[in-house]
Amino acid sequence: MIGVIDTKGDCAEWDFPADPGAVRTARTVVRAQLGDWNLTPLGDITVLLVSELVTNALCHASGPIGVRLVRPAGPIGTLLVEVSDPLPDPPLARTASPEDEGGRGLQLVARAARSWGTRPGRTGRAGKTVWFELALPG
Repeated sequence: MIGVIDTKGDCAEWDFPADPGAVRTARTVVRAQLGDWNLTPLGDITVLLVSELVTNALCHASGPIGVRLVRPAGPIGTLLVEVSDPLPDPPLARTASPEDEGGRGLQLVARAARSWGTRPGRTGRAGKTVWFELALPG
């Protein structure tokens, strides 16, 4: 069951159970929220990167997965996207060979996002948060 924490104002936040359906549901709610904020041009890349990070969290963590969007304050700025899970270890970027089925998610995030990184979970949350920023289309 998806837990809608907040979708009003300049921040939208959800918690998803650690099951495979979370990836599809996260894509759906993120795309809808971007539409509500008139940020539809960021939809495809945002849902792609959210999919990668939620999938990574599902592969390595056993607890709920949080997704948070922070809308830019003005016409020039960035969309901040965060994916959190209860595992404290930061993700490790690796070099995938052409035959590998996985291992490219963080490389994709690094190449597509304006910036990205990891940090310990937010106050009151254990684990970690992987975040990225996307520039607004100009």
